[in-house]
Amino acid sequence: MTMAVETLPEIPAMGPLLVRAAVTARGRHGDDVPERTLRVEDATVDRARLAAYQRITGHDVADTLPQAYPWVLASPLQTALMVRPDFPLALPGLVHLENRVTTHRLLDAADPLTLEASAGPLRAHRRGRTVGVRLTAHVAGDLVWESDSVYLGRGRGDEDTVRTGGPPDAPEGPARAVWRLPENLGRRYAAVSGDVNPIHLHPLTARALGFRRHIAHGMWTYARVLSALGRGSLGPSTSRVWFTRPVELPSTVELVARTGSDGSVAAVRPAGDRSRTSAVVVLEG
Repeated sequence: MTMAVETLPEIPAMGPLLVRAAVTARGRHGDDVPERTLRVEDATVDRARLAAYQRITGHDVADTLPQAYPWVLASPLQTALMVRPDFPLALPGLVHLENRVTTHRLLDAADPLTLEASAGPLRAHRRGRTVGVRLTAHVAGDLVWESDSVYLGRGRGDEDTVRTGGPPDAPEGPARAVWRLPENLGRRYAAVSGDVNPIHLHPLTARALGFRRHIAHGMWTYARVLSALGRGSLGPSTSRVWFTRPVELPSTVELVARTGSDGSVAAVRPAGDRSRTSAVVVLEG
């Protein structure tokens, strides 16, 4: 069956989509993910918003897009896909488990991007069911960037599910960097990314959704690690991130990393605590 492609006139606003997600969360069911692609053609980069993103994630302010930035541009398409009535999982409560991103060439802010979002089948997980979401960016018909995300919908799981593809061990040794994350980091990142999920904005809204405190955006953590690993992440390159524990705000975290001929492995962990990690990132040149 050919996947249906629906072209939207522009990238939708994230705020109304999240409101719709909350209103329509109850009663979702089913085992089938619709075979549908949402597309926006000739999406342009707002250079002021890009510069703000680069500053908050530690990248140099320049016209070259950080590897995780097209995900920010395309994430409203992903959200629009998942709030459709026939999508089987409720968006509120979904847990972002991991991402794999490939940049096929350096991306310039002047490039007009055709962005697409589609979702794959549901898969069994020991804590519920997972769904994969694919985002892509094309320039003049050429695939220049792609991302595959995995999300967990918590519920009755399958304890016999074989766990595969987990993160590598975190590097040993002293911290390469220590980052003090302010209480307002989630609100600041939301302002530049458009991701206004309430679990990132304030302790009260986070507690209403089951968290002790509000937490940093996983995609901020990912981008911050990539910037620390250097300009090689800008592309052509592939990186992968596993989100293992939330980063609560405010907090102090540290980065550990090792680099070899085949790339880099890095991890973010609470400062002074080598027994836990919040995210593990692998970067391949």
